[in-house]
Amino acid sequence: MSRLDLALSRIQRWDERVCLRFNRALRYRVLLGTFRAVSRLGDGVFWYALMLGLLLSPAHAAPAVAHMALVGLACSVLYKLLKRGASRPRPYQVHSAIAVGASPLDRFSFPSGHTLHAVAFTLVALVHYPALATLLVPFTLLVALSRVVLGLHYPSDVLAGALIGAALAGGSFLL
Repeated sequence: MSRLDLALSRIQRWDERVCLRFNRALRYRVLLGTFRAVSRLGDGVFWYALMLGLLLSPAHAAPAVAHMALVGLACSVLYKLLKRGASRPRPYQVHSAIAVGASPLDRFSFPSGHTLHAVAFTLVALVHYPALATLLVPFTLLVALSRVVLGLHYPSDVLAGALIGAALAGGSFLL
């Protein structure tokens, strides 16, 4: 077995262990409801409401909202390409011990689109409005955690989504 195969095998075992451990939270009705709600808000509802709220504020938010929208569009395009290319099954599809806590929006696991968008939107919004950190950072962390707890993603899917979202947001400031 090559070093790469060995490393990938270790990552896969870690992914499975963490996913199983976090997925146990679904046994508690309040946690299931909380993570379902966070996941549903992370589908886009929260971000659209944030952008609308910014536009309705007296802060002249049109440039910030346009920036968020363009980054969101770039995230969606890249996310769809990566999903089709990777075709990684979701944890609950592979492991019978992992329960699905919410309906997935698409078929594949890699990368986590919820996390990708949450990180990208948060970073762009915080550059324009740093005071939003107390709201956006915890929400983004909960979105990321919800994906693993609900059995929809492996932790590596979430980490990859976060890195891609951060890279796209960061790159947008260079343009």
